[in-house]
Amino acid sequence: MTDEDHAARNATGEGGTSYGFVCFAAQDWWYHSQAHSDFQLMRHLARRHPVLVVNSIGLRMPMPGRTTTPVRRVVRKVGSMARAVRAPLPELPDFHVMSPVSLPVYGRPRLTSLNARAVAGQVSAVSRRLGMRRPACVVTIPTAEPVVRHLAHGPLIVNRADKHSLFPEADQEVIEEHERRLLGSADTVVYASHALMAADAPLVGARARFLDHGVDLEHFRRRTAAEEPADLQAIPHPRIGFFGTLDALVDYALVERVARDIPEASVVLVGPATVDISRVAGIPNVHVLGLRPYEDMPRYGSGFDVAIMPWASTEWIHWCNPIKLKEYLALGLPVVSTAYPEVDYYREVVRVAGNPAEYVAEIRAALSTLRDPAAESARRRRVADDSWAGRAALLERFAAEATLGP
Repeated sequence: MTDEDHAARNATGEGGTSYGFVCFAAQDWWYHSQAHSDFQLMRHLARRHPVLVVNSIGLRMPMPGRTTTPVRRVVRKVGSMARAVRAPLPELPDFHVMSPVSLPVYGRPRLTSLNARAVAGQVSAVSRRLGMRRPACVVTIPTAEPVVRHLAHGPLIVNRADKHSLFPEADQEVIEEHERRLLGSADTVVYASHALMAADAPLVGARARFLDHGVDLEHFRRRTAAEEPADLQAIPHPRIGFFGTLDALVDYALVERVARDIPEASVVLVGPATVDISRVAGIPNVHVLGLRPYEDMPRYGSGFDVAIMPWASTEWIHWCNPIKLKEYLALGLPVVSTAYPEVDYYREVVRVAGNPAEYVAEIRAALSTLRDPAAESARRRRVADDSWAGRAALLERFAAEATLGP
């Protein structure tokens, strides 16, 4: 019997019926990228268990002056709630997504308690309808903590993917308290960042497990030049590329420095912008292509000569482990990144720069190196064991261990 089969057998309730998984996600299936770790893990678990993904219940009240695009955020969340409960993937009939009706009332104890009870009631009703009486509960977003208190569930697994209390638009003290409560009550806490796992050690202790992020290895395979999208084909080489959300985590001053210091190269930015990027969008050799389907990301990435991770130097990034790194490496791309703790584990296959001048120099060095099949193979090998299927099997095992006890 394989480890995955053993975990699947153990992760059962009475009568051999799978108890299933309820995941309080940090994103919304209907308008965020479906490549996020919550969705990837739950899709794979849904091959053997009933799964209910609860779309993000948010970290803050959208407000003009404090929140980027507040009206748009409200409109899309209302649209998400209107979808109620759905099984969006025909090939995975046990994978369900729901958007509970909830209000962003954070930091107001009475309203928070009433809202939590209402959300818990909705989640409980849907779980029972799906045959889950005491499902394993996986919590990524801290504001689900008061909801979980009112749920009948099996093992509580906290997915400590980020330090959400550092999110600048949120009430950081309130979120930190939710994080502390979750870490204290969890049966297991899983981490994708060694640095964050070490920082939480005094509170979490032996309940910590390193799960790490995964990568869709089949999806992120190198494509031929003939498969490049037409808008990318029109952009001249050499190409310095980035795909992903253009948000506040990106250092746009650094991107500008790269574009101006390497004018002979094209800087290609593929993804939606959630902040003002006008400082780089107007530079002649910068090409902002906007949102493109996740299905097309490997076609764009395969056309990059160098892939970049130009992160701003913030506490948020300090505790992160961006999935993008594994996707770039799975494509065999040369990668140049700013420094953050988790990238230290990849220095044998990633160029890491400590300041803007070094960053430009590392990109130039990568561009001047002829395409090396051996180096590409080494990058792919570095993530060859990091499939999402493998990560989901580990999470399944952690749930089984928590259920069986010591």
